[in-house]
Amino acid sequence: MERRMVVAQEACPARQVPSGIPTVIPAGTFVTINQALGGNYTVTMNGNMVRVDGTDAAALGLEAEEIVFENHDDGIVREEQIRQALRTIYDPEIPINLLDLGLIYGIKIHATEVVIDMTLTAPTCGMGPVLISDVKYRVAKVPNVTKVSVELVFDPPWHRDMMTEEAQLEAGLFF
Repeated sequence: MERRMVVAQEACPARQVPSGIPTVIPAGTFVTINQALGGNYTVTMNGNMVRVDGTDAAALGLEAEEIVFENHDDGIVREEQIRQALRTIYDPEIPINLLDLGLIYGIKIHATEVVIDMTLTAPTCGMGPVLISDVKYRVAKVPNVTKVSVELVFDPPWHRDMMTEEAQLEAGLFF
């Protein structure tokens, strides 16, 4: 994607890079779109990088990504919908979703609260806090979820064999 400048049409939720701390891009603010990957945008605002979830892109005058979940109206959190949300979150540097990349080690559901065990491709990954905030943000959109926690684990260490075969093919790692 070619870098381009846009003006926030309305206040836009965002998360600081690399800390993942929530912030807001005020309406009328000029931002430069540096990267669009997996429906999310990494933009520069006043010299600082922030990440905008694709579901909030309309605030920047861009087409918003819509994640549609079937609502069963029974108050139950469904693991398949959590997996659906996780498949929409991409590593910022690798165009593969976190689930297929093998970074999600476990999903625990306690009534309406969800705990995700995940790892990073490397313990020193500077985008770890951003990925954690992406997971919390997107999984919170699943019907009936009231709280999302992410436990960062490094045992076992991630390796490319944890990727799905499709992800390995896409990354050019399958021989």
